[in-house]
Amino acid sequence: MPQRGRPRGPERVAFPLRLEPLVLGAIKRCAATNLRSVNAEIEMLLREALQRRGIRVKTATEER
Repeated sequence: MPQRGRPRGPERVAFPLRLEPLVLGAIKRCAATNLRSVNAEIEMLLREALQRRGIRVKTATEER
């Protein structure tokens, strides 16, 4: 049977995250501007912060 919907992406780990409401509001605005989900925006912000610190995180395509 052919797969329906979006293709499967890389594996994700769920975890709770507590944020101040104003921080979450800013992230939601950024996500809307960048046409991303809030989760995708948070992941991009974390990757950018890690990169600025000189920590390289491989992407899913680099892992294959």
